[in-house]
Amino acid sequence: MIIWINGGFGAGKTTLAAELHRRLPDAVVYDPEDVGLMLWKWMPPNGDFQHLPSWRELVIATALSLRRHHADTLIVPMSLIRDAYRAEILGGLAAAGEEVRHVFLDADAGVLRERLNARMPEPGQEWDQFAREAGMTGVDEIVAAAARQPGGTLLLRSDRLTPAGLADEVLASL
Repeated sequence: MIIWINGGFGAGKTTLAAELHRRLPDAVVYDPEDVGLMLWKWMPPNGDFQHLPSWRELVIATALSLRRHHADTLIVPMSLIRDAYRAEILGGLAAAGEEVRHVFLDADAGVLRERLNARMPEPGQEWDQFAREAGMTGVDEIVAAAARQPGGTLLLRSDRLTPAGLADEVLASL
């Protein structure tokens, strides 16, 4: 099983992934941002790495390899706001025979902005600053994306449930 936690910057994806991992200690938490940062070692960073076809291909290949060789359950906290990219990645995983539970964390735009403003970037972590700025400019797009999630998506309000409550809902849906 792959549990894909989607939603905007500040929606609580990383927090939910940590709570799920606490409850499913044999699961592997896989962050596809690492694939993008790896690609940027070989080519100059140019905006959002999700636009790179190689990123999307490698995200699928890495998830499949981790799931097949290292864990029965893979927890993936990663925003996929563009419909085509979400369909490509989640569809690629499903086409490879993986069971994917797609979770989308929705929250009020004001809550997302508050959470992003509260983030303190770590020194030397330019990616953290980029993510914060990109998250701020895309809050309205992220809120609108909640209505465009495909059928079967578990839509949860992260501004109304605690991380434990979110994890309860995810685990109950499996």
